Amino acid sequence: MAEGVGAQPQFGRPAPPPQTGWERLSELWRRDERQRYPEETVNIVKSAFTGGVVGWMYGGLPAFYHARKAFIERSHGELFQNRADAVQSAHRAGLRSFIRYGWRWSWRVATFVTIFNMASTGLSVYRNKSTISNYASAGAFTGALFRIHLGLQGLAGGLMFGTAFGIPAGALLMIMQKVAGETLQEKRNRERRELYEQKLAEWQSRLSVTEVLGEMESNAQGGPETERARESRTY
Repeated sequence: MAEGVGAQPQFGRPAPPPQTGWERLSELWRRDERQRYPEETVNIVKSAFTGGVVGWMYGGLPAFYHARKAFIERSHGELFQNRADAVQSAHRAGLRSFIRYGWRWSWRVATFVTIFNMASTGLSVYRNKSTISNYASAGAFTGALFRIHLGLQGLAGGLMFGTAFGIPAGALLMIMQKVAGETLQEKRNRERRELYEQKLAEWQSRLSVTEVLGEMESNAQGGPETERARESRTY
């Protein structure tokens, strides 16, 4: 009996796909049966890394060249052991600027991209559809958050900059998804539906097997009792 009670949850009807926006949002941070995070969450992490690399190159490369050039201009009167020593000194000066200014741009761009993607993905998942307004709102929120320390003027400027950034960025992402054949939300809904149908079919199959086994067990127990009843009537 204890085994039967403990085995009942395994044959429970599978839960349907999330229906509300909050259920879909909470699913973003849960792993599936294969211990994998949803594609939307993985894309947020990938875009943050890409934004950090792009920001580092954007801020670091110009700083490297400017610092190297400035070092060469300042060191005309200095004495070096040889040409290689002078080149290495110039490269070290450029490398210091590359690291310093590259990091300044890297974390800012990575943070901006992360907040923007989290906001736009959250809106799209909650509303269960991708629209330009989701990206425009996410851009406005991110821009305002970055410029809020500058007061009302900075807040207004951040709103306008974020909106101007979010609309073309969202349009580009939506075009790329359309070219692929389906948006990320459409793909996610299809995968949820297919997974639910598969689990439902497996549950119905296990349920039918359990019913057949139960009938066989009942017949097996009823056979000896019928035989004993016949023997008692014969005597």
